[in-house]
Amino acid sequence: MSEVLKGTTKWFDAKRGFGFITDEDGIDYYVHFSEIQMDGFRKLKAGQSVTFEADEDDSHRSIARNVSLEE
Repeated sequence: MSEVLKGTTKWFDAKRGFGFITDEDGIDYYVHFSEIQMDGFRKLKAGQSVTFEADEDDSHRSIARNVSLEE
């Protein structure tokens, strides 16, 4: 199981379904709408606080999994 990190939405394009989250150390993570844990239309807004699990894709790009809005 991956460590749960805290971060902030850098930007998210709802039409294209992806964006980036920046963690507390300044590392950017790609986020796809399918990884956002919420009901309905899944999107994020710039500046929103989130929690997520860090992972890598096949190209070794940093990606966010299991993204939730921080309460």
